[in-house]
Amino acid sequence: MSQSHKFTHDAEAIAFDVKHRNTIKFNISRYDAAVSKGMARYNNVEEAKNRAASIKRGALANWDKYLLQFESNISSRGVEVLWAKDSAEATQYIEKLLVENEARLLVKSKSMTTEEIELNETAERMGCESVETDLGEFIVQVAGERPYHIVTPAMHKSKCDIAKLFNEKFNTPIDSTPEEMTEYVRQVLRKKYTMAQVGVTGANFLIADIGGISVTENEGNALMSTAFPKLHIVIAGIEKIIPELNQLGLFYPLLAAHGTGQQITAYNTIFTGPRTSTEVDGPEKMVVILLDNGRTNVYDDDEAYESLACIRCGACLNGCPVYKTVGGYTYDTTYSGPIGSVLTPFLRGFKDFSHLSFASTLCGKCVEVCPVKIPLTDILLANRRKAVEQNLRPTAEKFLMKGFKLISSKRIGFDMFPGGIKSAGTYPFNYIGWGPNRTMPKFAGKSFSQQYKNKTN
Repeated sequence: MSQSHKFTHDAEAIAFDVKHRNTIKFNISRYDAAVSKGMARYNNVEEAKNRAASIKRGALANWDKYLLQFESNISSRGVEVLWAKDSAEATQYIEKLLVENEARLLVKSKSMTTEEIELNETAERMGCESVETDLGEFIVQVAGERPYHIVTPAMHKSKCDIAKLFNEKFNTPIDSTPEEMTEYVRQVLRKKYTMAQVGVTGANFLIADIGGISVTENEGNALMSTAFPKLHIVIAGIEKIIPELNQLGLFYPLLAAHGTGQQITAYNTIFTGPRTSTEVDGPEKMVVILLDNGRTNVYDDDEAYESLACIRCGACLNGCPVYKTVGGYTYDTTYSGPIGSVLTPFLRGFKDFSHLSFASTLCGKCVEVCPVKIPLTDILLANRRKAVEQNLRPTAEKFLMKGFKLISSKRIGFDMFPGGIKSAGTYPFNYIGWGPNRTMPKFAGKSFSQQYKNKTN
């Protein structure tokens, strides 16, 4: 089954799953309420978004300069910087590091970049246990699943779902409360932190002027993942670069307000190197892997490059009517929702993933909520055009569009066919793509122009 057909099949199944819809509706309603309060703290949120957008565009305009500045500054403190052109190269680096450090246990703080290169699978293949330490990531890992959402990985699960899962896997009480389940995970992870040889984090921001890694989180797990292991590996996409440390004062609140509704995330840490001789905690060695993996393909595209400004707040997913209907897993990609639909064709190929750019109503909600003003709907339309130009659309669609062009290019095309024939022509759509609970509306017996003439005569 092709990726496009799989998407259609999975979307049809999940769209009418009432339990799933209710869970997502409830969880996103909680998000909407929190974000509404978070935005109310701003005197002028549009000005903040304009400034953030300007900084990220400026960073992209001088991408090479700031990345090299970052490498120079962080390398001066004993950090090894490795450049990975793709997932395969990043995996080779990781395998080498795991062997060199005789790693048997790895603790990982939430990072979509590590999901992108399938770090957990690599570690398992090398005989190294990889443990997710973010609560949401821990839950989906125990369930044998991948993150559902880039900010809230277990958004698709209710507290009853999680209680049942933990009961099956850990024999905890089936009626455990969220607090009790959280405490159980906390005790499990405390032992893992102190036993691990390797700690892995992503990066919310790469800070060029100081050579720093900024990680923002709410559970303290990134701090714990880097305090005890001897090796700290950072895996970061090269688009995470920002020019200056003082710009975090703008980005931290924007990311928190759009991501969770908070004034600022609970733990905000800047890593600038391994432990020094005067420090008690921290890694003996620190390695930063800067990942391309298709990002320069996005950068080379004059229409899509602005999507690299994304700060991964997840706001576009939560606002998107398509994402809320078909769910995160239907996309079958690391990055879902509008931003994933824009990026994935470049990261994983238009041939297999151009269909994602058609998974949008173009309502503009994603553009409205984006904290760095990415023109997502414009890029989605541009991606659609590229898919047509690359001859990647179904043959039936081409004939339909040519037929529609023939009929609609002149008024006589609508006037010459009665409503019954027009309705019959759309009848197949009741079985193709619309799903079992909807039917195409019927055309009026006469066209608008015919009705207008009859009324005015």
